[in-house]
Amino acid sequence: MTRFDYSGRVALITGAAQGIGFAIAKALKESGAIVHLADVNADALVGNAKTLGAETHAFDLGNRQACHDAVKAVLDRSGQIDCLFHAGGGVRGQVGRASEEVSEQDWRVVFEANVDGAFFLSQAVAPAMKARGFGRLLFIASGAGLRPSLTGIQAYTAAKHALVGLTKQLSWEFGPHGITSNAVAPGFVLSNPTTQKQWESYGEEGQRRLVETIHTKRLGRADDIAYAALMLAAPEASWISGQILSVDGGRS
Repeated sequence: MTRFDYSGRVALITGAAQGIGFAIAKALKESGAIVHLADVNADALVGNAKTLGAETHAFDLGNRQACHDAVKAVLDRSGQIDCLFHAGGGVRGQVGRASEEVSEQDWRVVFEANVDGAFFLSQAVAPAMKARGFGRLLFIASGAGLRPSLTGIQAYTAAKHALVGLTKQLSWEFGPHGITSNAVAPGFVLSNPTTQKQWESYGEEGQRRLVETIHTKRLGRADDIAYAALMLAAPEASWISGQILSVDGGRS
Protein backbone atom coordinates (compact mmCIF):
# COMPACT_ATOMS: atom_id res chain seq x y z
CA MET A 1 0.00 0.00 0.00
CA THR A 2 1.26 3.47 -0.86
CA ARG A 3 1.91 5.41 2.33
CA PHE A 4 1.14 8.93 3.34
CA ASP A 5 3.43 10.57 5.86
CA TYR A 6 1.76 10.69 9.26
CA SER A 7 5.02 11.03 11.18
CA GLY A 8 4.44 12.65 14.56
CA ARG A 9 0.66 12.67 14.15
CA VAL A 10 -1.48 11.23 16.95
CA ALA A 11 -4.61 9.34 15.92
CA LEU A 12 -7.54 7.83 17.81
CA ILE A 13 -9.29 5.02 15.94
CA THR A 14 -12.63 3.59 17.10
CA GLY A 15 -13.80 0.13 16.12
CA ALA A 16 -10.14 -0.89 16.14
CA ALA A 17 -10.66 -4.40 17.50
CA GLN A 18 -11.27 -5.81 14.03
CA GLY A 19 -12.02 -5.20 10.39
CA ILE A 20 -11.85 -1.72 8.92
CA GLY A 21 -10.89 -0.05 12.19
CA PHE A 22 -7.88 -2.28 12.68
CA ALA A 23 -6.86 -1.91 9.02
CA ILE A 24 -6.90 1.88 9.44
CA ALA A 25 -4.85 1.65 12.63
CA LYS A 26 -2.29 -0.64 10.98
CA ALA A 27 -1.95 1.62 7.94
CA LEU A 28 -1.54 4.67 10.17
CA LYS A 29 1.16 2.97 12.23
CA GLU A 30 3.03 1.97 9.08
CA SER A 31 2.76 5.60 7.95
CA GLY A 32 4.43 6.92 11.09
CA ALA A 33 1.48 7.84 13.29
CA ILE A 34 1.14 7.32 17.01
CA VAL A 35 -2.03 5.26 17.29
CA HIS A 36 -4.57 4.86 20.07
CA LEU A 37 -7.01 1.98 19.61
CA ALA A 38 -10.58 2.22 20.90
CA ASP A 39 -13.38 -0.32 21.08
CA VAL A 40 -16.10 -1.39 23.47
CA ASN A 41 -14.46 -4.82 23.72
CA ALA A 42 -11.32 -4.41 25.82
CA ASP A 43 -10.18 -8.03 25.44
CA ALA A 44 -10.33 -7.85 21.65
CA LEU A 45 -8.00 -4.85 21.63
CA VAL A 46 -5.15 -6.58 23.46
CA GLY A 47 -3.69 -8.53 20.55
CA ASN A 48 -3.95 -5.61 18.16
CA ALA A 49 -2.28 -3.29 20.65
CA LYS A 50 0.63 -5.68 21.02
CA THR A 51 0.94 -6.03 17.26
CA LEU A 52 1.07 -2.27 16.70
CA GLY A 53 2.67 -1.10 19.91
CA ALA A 54 -0.40 1.01 20.57
CA GLU A 55 -2.36 2.36 23.51
CA THR A 56 -5.88 1.03 24.12
CA HIS A 57 -9.06 2.68 25.33
CA ALA A 58 -12.15 0.57 26.03
CA PHE A 59 -15.41 2.53 26.31
CA ASP A 60 -19.00 2.75 25.12
CA LEU A 61 -19.42 5.13 22.20
CA GLY A 62 -22.93 5.96 23.35
CA ASN A 63 -21.66 7.42 26.62
CA ARG A 64 -20.70 11.09 26.26
CA GLN A 65 -18.55 11.20 29.38
CA ALA A 66 -16.69 8.04 28.37
CA CYS A 67 -15.90 9.55 24.97
CA HIS A 68 -14.58 12.74 26.54
CA ASP A 69 -12.57 10.76 29.10
CA ALA A 70 -10.97 8.68 26.35
CA VAL A 71 -9.87 11.79 24.46
CA LYS A 72 -8.44 13.24 27.67
CA ALA A 73 -6.50 10.02 28.18
CA VAL A 74 -5.02 10.33 24.67
CA LEU A 75 -4.03 13.94 25.34
CA ASP A 76 -2.53 13.06 28.71
CA ARG A 77 -0.49 10.27 27.17
CA SER A 78 0.56 11.79 23.84
CA GLY A 79 0.19 15.53 24.37
CA GLN A 80 -1.91 16.14 21.27
CA ILE A 81 -4.54 14.60 19.04
CA ASP A 82 -4.44 15.25 15.32
CA CYS A 83 -6.79 12.71 13.78
CA LEU A 84 -10.03 11.03 14.76
CA PHE A 85 -10.99 7.98 12.71
CA HIS A 86 -14.47 6.79 13.69
CA ALA A 87 -14.89 3.26 12.36
CA GLY A 88 -16.98 2.02 15.28
CA GLY A 89 -20.67 1.39 14.97
CA GLY A 90 -22.17 -1.28 12.75
CA VAL A 91 -25.51 -3.05 12.97
CA ARG A 92 -25.06 -4.24 16.56
CA GLY A 93 -26.15 -7.78 15.67
CA GLN A 94 -29.40 -6.74 14.07
CA VAL A 95 -30.92 -8.29 10.95
CA GLY A 96 -33.53 -7.07 8.52
CA ARG A 97 -37.17 -7.19 9.63
CA ALA A 98 -40.40 -5.23 9.25
CA SER A 99 -40.35 -1.68 10.60
CA GLU A 100 -43.24 -2.51 12.93
CA GLU A 101 -41.07 -5.07 14.72
CA VAL A 102 -38.13 -2.77 15.56
CA SER A 103 -37.98 -2.01 19.28
CA GLU A 104 -36.98 1.33 20.77
CA GLN A 105 -33.81 -0.17 22.22
CA ASP A 106 -32.80 -1.74 18.90
CA TRP A 107 -33.28 1.64 17.22
CA ARG A 108 -31.36 3.61 19.82
CA VAL A 109 -28.37 1.30 20.23
CA VAL A 110 -27.47 1.62 16.55
CA PHE A 111 -27.69 5.41 16.69
CA GLU A 112 -25.62 5.52 19.87
CA ALA A 113 -22.75 3.60 18.32
CA ASN A 114 -22.78 5.15 14.85
CA VAL A 115 -23.86 8.76 15.41
CA ASP A 116 -23.73 9.68 19.09
CA GLY A 117 -20.15 8.46 19.44
CA ALA A 118 -19.06 10.37 16.35
CA PHE A 119 -20.52 13.60 17.74
CA PHE A 120 -19.30 13.14 21.33
CA LEU A 121 -15.75 12.37 20.18
CA SER A 122 -15.76 15.32 17.78
CA GLN A 123 -16.83 17.57 20.67
CA ALA A 124 -14.01 16.20 22.77
CA VAL A 125 -11.21 16.57 20.22
CA ALA A 126 -12.27 20.02 18.98
CA PRO A 127 -10.58 22.21 21.63
CA ALA A 128 -7.15 20.58 21.21
CA MET A 129 -7.40 20.62 17.41
CA LYS A 130 -8.53 24.25 17.34
CA ALA A 131 -5.69 25.26 19.64
CA ARG A 132 -3.14 23.77 17.21
CA GLY A 133 -4.95 24.92 14.06
CA PHE A 134 -4.94 21.40 12.66
CA GLY A 135 -7.26 18.42 12.77
CA ARG A 136 -8.72 15.61 10.74
CA LEU A 137 -12.12 14.01 11.35
CA LEU A 138 -12.76 10.89 9.26
CA PHE A 139 -15.95 8.88 9.62
CA ILE A 140 -16.74 5.47 8.17
CA ALA A 141 -20.23 5.89 6.76
CA SER A 142 -21.79 3.37 4.38
CA GLY A 143 -23.49 3.00 1.04
CA ALA A 144 -26.56 2.61 3.26
CA GLY A 145 -26.03 6.22 4.29
CA LEU A 146 -26.61 7.34 0.71
CA ARG A 147 -29.52 5.08 -0.27
CA PRO A 148 -31.72 2.42 1.35
CA SER A 149 -30.07 -0.48 3.14
CA LEU A 150 -30.09 -3.61 1.00
CA THR A 151 -30.20 -5.66 4.19
CA GLY A 152 -33.31 -3.85 5.38
CA ILE A 153 -31.95 -2.55 8.69
CA GLN A 154 -33.85 0.68 9.22
CA ALA A 155 -31.87 2.02 12.17
CA TYR A 156 -28.56 1.40 10.39
CA THR A 157 -29.44 3.24 7.18
CA ALA A 158 -31.01 6.10 9.16
CA ALA A 159 -27.94 6.36 11.41
CA LYS A 160 -25.53 6.36 8.49
CA HIS A 161 -27.58 9.05 6.73
CA ALA A 162 -27.31 11.06 9.94
CA LEU A 163 -23.55 10.48 10.03
CA VAL A 164 -23.27 11.86 6.50
CA GLY A 165 -25.13 14.99 7.62
CA LEU A 166 -22.94 15.32 10.68
CA THR A 167 -19.82 15.03 8.53
CA LYS A 168 -20.93 17.99 6.44
CA GLN A 169 -22.07 20.08 9.41
CA LEU A 170 -18.78 19.62 11.27
CA SER A 171 -16.89 20.57 8.11
CA TRP A 172 -18.75 23.87 8.01
CA GLU A 173 -18.22 24.57 11.71
CA PHE A 174 -14.63 23.38 12.13
CA GLY A 175 -13.19 24.23 8.72
CA PRO A 176 -12.11 27.78 9.64
CA HIS A 177 -9.93 26.29 12.38
CA GLY A 178 -7.87 24.07 10.07
CA ILE A 179 -9.98 20.98 10.83
CA THR A 180 -11.38 18.95 7.95
CA SER A 181 -14.31 16.55 8.20
CA ASN A 182 -14.86 13.79 5.65
CA ALA A 183 -16.34 10.32 5.38
CA VAL A 184 -15.78 7.13 3.44
CA ALA A 185 -18.87 5.20 2.36
CA PRO A 186 -17.79 1.58 1.80
CA GLY A 187 -19.58 -0.87 -0.41
CA PHE A 188 -19.74 -4.54 0.58
CA VAL A 189 -16.53 -5.37 2.43
CA LEU A 190 -15.73 -8.74 3.98
CA SER A 191 -14.07 -7.44 7.12
CA ASN A 192 -15.59 -9.07 10.20
CA PRO A 193 -17.82 -11.96 11.35
CA THR A 194 -20.99 -9.92 10.73
CA THR A 195 -20.20 -9.24 7.07
CA GLN A 196 -19.02 -12.82 6.61
CA LYS A 197 -22.35 -14.09 7.95
CA GLN A 198 -24.21 -11.67 5.69
CA TRP A 199 -22.23 -12.83 2.67
CA GLU A 200 -22.94 -16.49 3.39
CA SER A 201 -26.66 -15.76 3.78
CA TYR A 202 -26.86 -14.67 0.14
CA GLY A 203 -26.10 -18.13 -1.14
CA GLU A 204 -24.10 -18.87 -4.27
CA GLU A 205 -26.57 -17.24 -6.66
CA GLY A 206 -27.02 -14.12 -4.55
CA GLN A 207 -23.26 -13.75 -4.20
CA ARG A 208 -22.83 -14.02 -7.96
CA ARG A 209 -25.49 -11.35 -8.58
CA LEU A 210 -23.88 -8.96 -6.10
CA VAL A 211 -20.41 -9.30 -7.60
CA GLU A 212 -21.85 -8.74 -11.08
CA THR A 213 -23.07 -5.28 -9.99
CA ILE A 214 -19.54 -4.25 -8.97
CA HIS A 215 -17.46 -2.76 -11.78
CA THR A 216 -14.22 -4.29 -10.50
CA LYS A 217 -15.90 -7.71 -10.11
CA ARG A 218 -14.67 -8.31 -6.59
CA LEU A 219 -15.69 -7.59 -3.03
CA GLY A 220 -13.94 -4.91 -1.04
CA ARG A 221 -11.18 -5.49 1.47
CA ALA A 222 -10.56 -3.64 4.72
CA ASP A 223 -7.33 -2.27 3.26
CA ASP A 224 -9.28 -0.67 0.39
CA ILE A 225 -11.20 1.41 2.92
CA ALA A 226 -8.14 2.14 5.04
CA TYR A 227 -6.26 3.56 2.06
CA ALA A 228 -9.16 5.88 1.18
CA ALA A 229 -9.45 7.02 4.80
CA LEU A 230 -5.76 7.86 5.05
CA MET A 231 -5.91 9.75 1.76
CA LEU A 232 -8.78 11.98 2.94
CA ALA A 233 -7.23 12.59 6.34
CA ALA A 234 -3.66 13.15 5.18
CA PRO A 235 -1.91 16.40 6.13
CA GLU A 236 -1.79 17.26 2.42
CA ALA A 237 -5.60 17.01 2.07
CA SER A 238 -6.21 20.37 3.69
CA TRP A 239 -8.70 21.57 1.04
CA ILE A 240 -10.82 18.42 0.98
CA SER A 241 -13.64 18.74 3.48
CA GLY A 242 -17.32 17.94 3.76
CA GLN A 243 -16.94 15.09 1.27
CA ILE A 244 -18.40 11.59 1.23
CA LEU A 245 -16.23 9.25 -0.84
CA SER A 246 -17.91 6.07 -2.07
CA VAL A 247 -15.40 3.22 -2.08
CA ASP A 248 -17.34 0.36 -3.59
CA GLY A 249 -15.59 -0.83 -6.73
CA GLY A 250 -17.77 1.42 -8.89
CA ARG A 251 -21.09 -0.08 -7.78
CA SER A 252 -22.66 3.29 -6.93
